[in-house]
Order: sequence, then structure tokens, then C-alpha cells
Amino acid sequence: MTYKKTFIISFILLCAYPLIAQQIALLQYRGGGDWYANPTSLKNLIIFCNQNLGMTLNTKYEIVEVGSVDLYRYPFVHLTGHGNVVFSEAEAQNLRNFLIAGGFLHIDDNYGLDPFIRREMKKVFPEFDFVELPYNHPIFHQKYSFPNGLPKIHEHDNKPPQGFGIFWEGRLVCFYSYETDLGDGWEDYAVHKDSEATRTKALQMGANILMHVFTK
Repeated sequence: MTYKKTFIISFILLCAYPLIAQQIALLQYRGGGDWYANPTSLKNLIIFCNQNLGMTLNTKYEIVEVGSVDLYRYPFVHLTGHGNVVFSEAEAQNLRNFLIAGGFLHIDDNYGLDPFIRREMKKVFPEFDFVELPYNHPIFHQKYSFPNGLPKIHEHDNKPPQGFGIFWEGRLVCFYSYETDLGDGWEDYAVHKDSEATRTKALQMGANILMHVFTK
């Protein structure tokens, strides 16, 4: 299938998603990194958003490969892990088409992902770099306000949390949460035993990301 045909199909599917049950997906990638980390996180985030934002997200998230045409079925995909990430040329083009057509990618560094995801996203958007979002960006001020940007969930290298973005024609198409580990905060309590306050902050920030996506 040509890139042009794929783009047209992706545009149609993404335009159609408000008419069907909204569903989000976890992005599966190659390279050896643990894309499957945080197995309870998306489930808990979906439940939180449905209960607190009045969303009607399908409570079962899907797993989708970077190069699959099925990617275009989901308006929001989440990528996490600790290690290496590798996109082929075709996968990078597929992800680019998806994002340009209206899709959204949230990348959450689970620790150790940073050098690899920056390298691979350069394949997706060679003309752009990640830019740090200012604290007044709308993604930090949806239902829940985070006047100081991303909350700190887990300590990694004693660095402040940062939120980076990639924009296409003025629209935020990729949000990268770094040095915060939101996904760990979304996990079941038994996994990391984070305090209720910490888990709530993580879920609220995750809800802001989804709200930003679904209301734009």
C-alpha cells in the first residue's frame, strides 16, 4: 500500500472515531525495550477518566504495532519502556502519517528510554526536535491544574520532570513526559506502593493528557 493511500485511510478512520466507542492503545515496538511495562497502568487511567471526566472510553485497551494499519483505529496511543526502541523506515513513516492525520502519541519514559526514543522520533519527524512545553500550556490546565508542570512521581536521576512536545502545523501531536514516570503512578497500588496522593497526581495528569486529546 502506498503512503498516499495509507494516509487517506488513516484520515478517514481518525475522522470516524467520535462515532464509535473511543478506545486507546499501547504501542508495541522492536529493539528489545519492554514496551509491555506497567501492565495495569492504562486500565487504571481509563477507569479514572471514565469516573472523573465523564468519558466513555472502552475499558479494554488494545496493543498495536508501530507499522500496523490498525494504528489508525486509535486517536491516542501510549508508548513506554526502559530500554531500546527501533523503528524501521516504514514504521517511522506509518507513525508520521498517523500523527499528521490527527492521531496522538504519548511517550512516558519509564527510565532509560530517553536516548533511544529521541533518536527514533527523529526518523518520524526529521525536521523537528522535541521542545519543552511551558507551564501555561493547556495540557497542564485541563480539569486539573498543574501550575508547575508535570508532577514528580518516581525519582530517577534527581532531575526535575519535564514535558516535551512535537507540533505539526500548530497542533501538539506527541507529548513526551520525562523524569516523572506517570505510568508507574497509574499502576495498581501493590506494584510500587506509591501513596494515594502520588497516584492521584499521576492519574490527574494522565487525565489531562487524554482530555486535551479528545477535546481538540
